Amino acid sequence: MFARTQRLLLRPGWAEDAPALAAAIADEAIVRNLATAPWPYGLREAEAFLASPKDPALPTFLLFARTNAAPELVGACGLGRRPSGAVELGYWIARVHWGKGFATEAGYQLLEIARTLGFTQLEGSHFLDNPASGRVLEKLGFAPTGVTAPRMSCARDGEVMTRLLRLSLAEPTEQKIAA
Repeated sequence: MFARTQRLLLRPGWAEDAPALAAAIADEAIVRNLATAPWPYGLREAEAFLASPKDPALPTFLLFARTNAAPELVGACGLGRRPSGAVELGYWIARVHWGKGFATEAGYQLLEIARTLGFTQLEGSHFLDNPASGRVLEKLGFAPTGVTAPRMSCARDGEVMTRLLRLSLAEPTEQKIAA
């Protein structure tokens, strides 16, 4: 599955993306805010991620900025299954692209894909010490559930307090993307 937005191409990751993926995510400030990524994160970890089996019902994408030259890897997003069975939206953006609205833009597209796939509700979460990620979820329409709970962070090698948010997909989400 592929998707395009005004500025992004969302597509599955391929083996040949491993060097670009490793370069884009090899930043402790990014990886420490992801639940499942290890630190340090290098080429071996990128290759393993790209080679891992993916659930076809839960798409994951690398995000490429659409440019006049070769597309540039700016991050990733996808849907994943929580131990509770809930489907969760996740994302990360390379530090050099923080503050450009790419997470929100990709998130809106992923919400439309989730609707098309028949999902009626999604969860999102962020570590409490990463409020910027919570702001992205709230821009996408996610509402806090009032639940905070510990969640394992592979990069931090321990549990980190996390805030849980939820979104009903019954109504289309209004896109508010800054240019």
